[in-house]
This record gives sequence, C-alpha cells and structure tokens, in this order.
Amino acid sequence: MSKQFTPAEVASHKDAENGMYIIIDDGVFDVAGFIDEHPGGAKILKRVVGKDASKQFWKYHNEGVLKKYAAKLKVGTVKESAKL
Repeated sequence: MSKQFTPAEVASHKDAENGMYIIIDDGVFDVAGFIDEHPGGAKILKRVVGKDASKQFWKYHNEGVLKKYAAKLKVGTVKESAKL
C-alpha cells in the first residue's frame, strides 16, 4: 500500500531537501528530481509545488505523460478523508 498524505502534508514539501510534492488527481508526486528536466521549465513546476496541480497538468498533458512518469515520481496518494 502506498503512503497517504493530507493536502497539508503535501504543502510542507516545497524544497529539494524535503521533496517537492504536487497533487495530480489522487496521486502525490515528488518532482524534485524532475524539475530541471521538465520541458516547460522549472519555473512552471515551482509555481505548483505543495499544491493540487491537477487542473494545470491536464490542461497541457495527456494520460500518456502521467503513465510515463508515474512509476518514477509517484510517492503516494491523497487520503480519502482529505478529498472534497
């Protein structure tokens, strides 16, 4: 079973030392090791670190992108009780 996070826990991971977490749908992803590789630039990812980036992600990406990187970047899920 993967680790579960609350949105507040995700928000506390905002730097490379502690991990740079974002939420996409119900998944929590650490983009610290990917930030410099991101084709759109690091600045875009830094704006959403610690937040739910689902809306921004799906605006520019398709499901194939998530499948490609999920195994490498996913660190857990958002706790059911934390979802609206």
